[in-house]
Amino acid sequence: MDLLVIGDANPDVLVFGAPATPAYGQSETLVEQGVLALGGSAAIVAHGAARLGLQVGLAAMVGRDAAGDFVLDALKSAGVDISACVRHESLPTALTLCLNQAGGDRAILTAPGCLAAFGPEHVPAVAARHVHAASYFLQPRLAAGLPEVFRTVRARGATTSLDTNDDPSGTWKLSEDLVEQCTFVLPNQAEAVALTGAVDPLPVLAAAGTLPVVKAGRDGCVALSGGERITARPPVAEPVDTVGAGDSFDAGFLAGWLRNGDLRAALALGAAAGALSTRGAGGVATQPTWAEATDLAQRVEITSTQSA
Repeated sequence: MDLLVIGDANPDVLVFGAPATPAYGQSETLVEQGVLALGGSAAIVAHGAARLGLQVGLAAMVGRDAAGDFVLDALKSAGVDISACVRHESLPTALTLCLNQAGGDRAILTAPGCLAAFGPEHVPAVAARHVHAASYFLQPRLAAGLPEVFRTVRARGATTSLDTNDDPSGTWKLSEDLVEQCTFVLPNQAEAVALTGAVDPLPVLAAAGTLPVVKAGRDGCVALSGGERITARPPVAEPVDTVGAGDSFDAGFLAGWLRNGDLRAALALGAAAGALSTRGAGGVATQPTWAEATDLAQRVEITSTQSA
């Protein structure tokens, strides 16, 4: 296959118009909208890459419950190979509640369910051109074995990438030598700063042996390659919902990279895919097709400067 994604998969319950502090005391508060959607960073990446025409598999763990059924049905309907998804016999599927406010800010509440039980032994030895891992800090058993997983697939000729996503513990510590086993590291700006402790995280990540691509929301992304700082900025658009936009960026970037290995084209496609995914509620509802993404990618502004 083109892409194997490793990581989390769960339903997202998205609530729009939630008050900053919900009223307790058995008080019922009416909100603007509620949406049930496919969630989990890895699942959203896999779904988005399949929409873009890649042959994609997902290695993840869900429970034997209705939430697990929902997740697997959504992935299968999108054309994702779910044969490497396993079901825990007793622990439930993870579940995330997103309380969204006007302006794009949100609180994220996650019940991890079976995520901590997912480990490197659940990653199949399939032939894939690229392997991507997501939600590193939610899966400690997988995290501990991820350097060896990446080392093995790179020895077979595959490329690799990591999107850590947020660290609920606030420690931001990666396994030793993990970054150097990543062809790409794909954090957002806040995550990159937390991972490196540097105001400018790009040189720090590059010095560890990877090609860093840092996402910057509506401002697109910036990468550092061979001393050249490359920025990709999509046209300005007003988002409906930004949940999963970074994951859709990952899907677009990897799809562009796997098509022809051109970094600028991959950055443009990632910026386009991330922007287009914000047209509707949830992480996957408005993920673009290849035609939609490539059309917007032509209008993504690419600039470059030499890094100091």
